[in-house]
Amino acid sequence: MADQEIEQAVSRALEDAPERNFRETVDLAINLRDLDLNEPSNRVDESIVLPSGTGQETKIVVFAEGETALRAEDVADEVFDSDDLEDLGDDDDEAKDLADETDFFIAEAALMQDIGRYLGTILGPRGKMPEPLQPDDDVVETVQRMKNTVQLRSGDRRTFHTRVGAENMDAEEIGDNIDVILRRLHSNLEKGPLNIDNVYVKTTMGPSVEVA
Repeated sequence: MADQEIEQAVSRALEDAPERNFRETVDLAINLRDLDLNEPSNRVDESIVLPSGTGQETKIVVFAEGETALRAEDVADEVFDSDDLEDLGDDDDEAKDLADETDFFIAEAALMQDIGRYLGTILGPRGKMPEPLQPDDDVVETVQRMKNTVQLRSGDRRTFHTRVGAENMDAEEIGDNIDVILRRLHSNLEKGPLNIDNVYVKTTMGPSVEVA
């Protein structure tokens, strides 16, 4: 359950957001301090499952064969087999468009080597190499989990952003999502909360409200 101060900050961000003719996302801006981000081991690179979901459509693409591919078709946005993968490797523009439009990729472990060969130079720099699907993994469960997942990635920048919900969600739901993110950062950063300078929440077009 979210801290009351977090929930209040979210409520204020939602209330202060001007009326728009589209559903805005709710985003978190996190400012780090006292970390040398030129050192890759200090950078934030986390996948976090949000307990209340993202409130938005998340595009998932699966690379798979046979029965796994058939099951994936019911839940994923697109499914590619090894022949499709080879075709993508021959068409840089199509591969780049797919990478830019897709939130997460999932691939059977047996295809990971080919994905590295055909798409590694496109997916790698974008931080979108697929999550490997092991033989015992349930592709349906994996896709559903990834639909509620966000990526926290700082790179070498002190400030980075992540989606934490949508404006039609309750402040409590969004607050729970923020709470999970902050707890993960507190446990994984070198100095925990001391490495966080401040945190702001805002809708896409709305003003920022300080959370922590």
